[in-house]
Amino acid sequence: MTAAPPDLAGTPSDPSSRPAAAPGAGSRPATGAAPQVRALADIRPVVPPTRLLADLVPPRHFSDARFATYRANPAFPSQARVVARLEEVAAQLAPGKARRGLFARRKAAPAIYMDGGFGVGKTHLLTSLAHVVGPDAAYGTFVEYTNLVGALGFQATVDALATKRLVCIDEFELDDPGDTVLTSRLLRELADRDVALAATSNTLPGSLGEGRFAAEDFLREIQAMAARFEVMRVDGEDYRHRAVVTETRPLPADVVARVAAERPGATLDPLDDVLDHLRHVHPSKYGAMLDDVTLVALTGVHPVTEQSAALRLVVLVDRLYDRDVPVLLADSPALDGAAGATAALFTEDMLRGGYRKKYFRALSRLGSLAEDGRALTGGPAV
Repeated sequence: MTAAPPDLAGTPSDPSSRPAAAPGAGSRPATGAAPQVRALADIRPVVPPTRLLADLVPPRHFSDARFATYRANPAFPSQARVVARLEEVAAQLAPGKARRGLFARRKAAPAIYMDGGFGVGKTHLLTSLAHVVGPDAAYGTFVEYTNLVGALGFQATVDALATKRLVCIDEFELDDPGDTVLTSRLLRELADRDVALAATSNTLPGSLGEGRFAAEDFLREIQAMAARFEVMRVDGEDYRHRAVVTETRPLPADVVARVAAERPGATLDPLDDVLDHLRHVHPSKYGAMLDDVTLVALTGVHPVTEQSAALRLVVLVDRLYDRDVPVLLADSPALDGAAGATAALFTEDMLRGGYRKKYFRALSRLGSLAEDGRALTGGPAV
């Protein structure tokens, strides 16, 4: 599975153990400088496994998402068809509906797989379904479920999720053979326990893993997973229109530092400090790391050339987006006058490679968060 080195138990933050930063970097300004702002790289959350379970709920960003608030585009009829089908599933799983009895006629629990591009509303629909089902629904990204297995163990994870009527898996993806085998078994055991499944992805089930590992060697597992789902295509255009916003212009470093200093709960770090920190924090704890953070400000923004570092950054962006945390990106010589601070984060090879959909999703989301951050500066949106 794609993850940072395991650090599940966690240790309290110990800023004194970090190497001294260059003057003006992160949250350690020289005497007489601007007010000190804490650094994201100094936060080391302690996350018990029970919290990982408690956090399997729809993200804050989609707290108001409901089927009634989804605006199906008449130019893409598949959107309305998916809404109608999910409403049927919701009626079947809604609180008060009895689960199948021991001697009832065998009928498989529903399993829906929504395939579509970025920004067509798949997550809105998935969270809408989870909201109808309520506390009997578990909701998380694919990465969060694989992290849960790593924290609890496989059987304990199955036992915990089997108490739910519905398990929602956002951003379903297979990054390596371990994910493939584990996920195939997990889905099988949950289905055998009459747990309904609903997933979103940017890739059709039969094409999962392509370009990332030798998927043909695991074709049986992939086909078994695909066979469990009713696949529904969600066509459309990115409602965020991120084709423009992924070119968000960087901000002057002094503006970024000023806004961070003025906002309670903000963090201020050089990008390299955050990338190094993410190496030592398990991705399952990225969300907890943001518990009290209201703004993430990054200086020294530059292209991330190491694939593992870039993938960890993608996970962080997802958790920022879930929590509606604005982002400020400061310009740096490394951008060399580039118009797009966000677009410059990932190399051209990455944007063409097997993880390109992850990176484009991150650019879409980070572009949105960067515009939220720009609004806090009083400057015009791009």
